[in-house]
Amino acid sequence: MKANEALHPTIARVVENIEKVIIGKRNVAILSIVALLAKGHVLLEDVPGVGKTMLVRALAKSVNAQFKRIQFTPDLLPSDVIGVSVYNQKAMQFEYKPGPIMGNIVLADEINRTSPKTQSALLEAMEEGNVTVDGVTRPLPRPFFVMATQNPIEYEGTYPLPEAQLDRFMLKLKMGYPSLAEEIEMLNRSEKVPPIEEIEPVITMEELLSLQKQVADVYVDESVKRYIVEMVQQSRADASVYLGVSPRGSVALMKAAQAYAFVHGRGFVIPDDVQFLAPYVLSHRIIVKSEAKFDGFTAEEIVAHMIKRTPVPIQR
Repeated sequence: MKANEALHPTIARVVENIEKVIIGKRNVAILSIVALLAKGHVLLEDVPGVGKTMLVRALAKSVNAQFKRIQFTPDLLPSDVIGVSVYNQKAMQFEYKPGPIMGNIVLADEINRTSPKTQSALLEAMEEGNVTVDGVTRPLPRPFFVMATQNPIEYEGTYPLPEAQLDRFMLKLKMGYPSLAEEIEMLNRSEKVPPIEEIEPVITMEELLSLQKQVADVYVDESVKRYIVEMVQQSRADASVYLGVSPRGSVALMKAAQAYAFVHGRGFVIPDDVQFLAPYVLSHRIIVKSEAKFDGFTAEEIVAHMIKRTPVPIQR
């Protein structure tokens, strides 16, 4: 993708607003917006202190969304996430007390530190778009977007997400450390008032919902769809792969490509969109065989080989 390709004017305003808080992570900001517009969810995996929480807060403030944070701990229960029914003695009936899942943009902090049962409560809500408490199903707010974080270096006492649950996340992103100049700029901006406290919304929730509808109308040619499927199917035939990308991964790659094209002001998807997004959409859906890992193979390298081996559609 061309580095200087212009962004959709509305998206550019959101990205510029986020960059007031998060310095030097334009690509991560754009990809987070891509997932939001495509109605997907994001897994942010990185070390503590690189700005994962600030990114989510800045995105929520930029689109005027209701922001909720869930700090996942080993003793967190599913009811602490989705809410509970409490008996009201005056009304002589049970009343639903919403959990923090009832927000527009939800930060699921350190999701791998809680039990699989509680993880499932969140991931079921992500997949179904609603929660069920005491037999009553309640829809989640619209839009609904989860950004979950996990620390890749401290696995003691954690519950790694199973492959079936990793598959629920459209994108897996990493923040990375800032450069010297970027970190100095961070100190300058944080010297008095934290930048996150000063930014204001740049679009409304109604505009965001409208953008999501427009993304769904972005055209995907049959040749591009075939390109996606051929690329994905290579992962299932690769001798180094124990478990390849599921059909859900194919759908996620197509929807992410639609949003990425829209973000760059186009009404159609091109193969470059698919190539750029493939590592972020597919890598966390691939399980590499133990012997291949021993030989130094990674999921990211396998995706890179998949991209190289898949014939690119010729423009008609």
